[in-house]
Amino acid sequence: MKDKNILIIGGNSGIGYALAKQLQEQGANLFTAGRRPPEDLPSTHMTWDVLQTPAADALTQLPDVLHGLIYCPGSINLKPFHRLTIDDYRSDLEINVLGAVGAIHAAYLALKNAKGSSVVLFSTVAAKLGMGLHSSVSVAKSAVEGLAKSLAAEFAPINIRVNAIAPSLTDTPLAQTLLSSDEKRESGAKRHPLNRIGTPNDIASMAAYLLSDQASWITGQVISVDGGMGAIK
Repeated sequence: MKDKNILIIGGNSGIGYALAKQLQEQGANLFTAGRRPPEDLPSTHMTWDVLQTPAADALTQLPDVLHGLIYCPGSINLKPFHRLTIDDYRSDLEINVLGAVGAIHAAYLALKNAKGSSVVLFSTVAAKLGMGLHSSVSVAKSAVEGLAKSLAAEFAPINIRVNAIAPSLTDTPLAQTLLSSDEKRESGAKRHPLNRIGTPNDIASMAAYLLSDQASWITGQVISVDGGMGAIK
């Protein structure tokens, strides 16, 4: 990754921050976008609230050549179906899907100019498994998977790879309410065949791999990093 230009949307916490640290250690030039810059990590930062500002108006300091784009913003809006409103679904779609669409639009020419670049999006194990209380986030993340596969097909001739990662429960600020006690952490760990919840570095390591030249023949994939939950009992 040395001297490659990488844009991380949502690099100030959780998986995005872990990825930013890994990429910095590998010598990448970081460009970040989000409501806050990552602490203690040098980057060219662009302030962007996905729900408030069009990507084209926020992502104004992109380089002419961009080797990778990672879109990390997500939501965990778990409610019974009868308590979810149309606005809940709309918000989840805007955060998870339309924000990614806007970012890719804004970065398209720079990604194309790299003549070999990678886009990494994030889904969830809940898009594969039927899980109660997850209908809104499952709808949004299923759309992310469709977006990744469609763009992978469309962008293959110009050598832009597009993949998605589907994590299970990961110890991030977004999942704080699901991991707010020792009992919840133990219960969450036991749901996974590997008997633990994920760490930000577990997911970030896969993202870093998909950005690298080592993954240059991988595109159109939804890769589960979920402690085995989506595949085995």
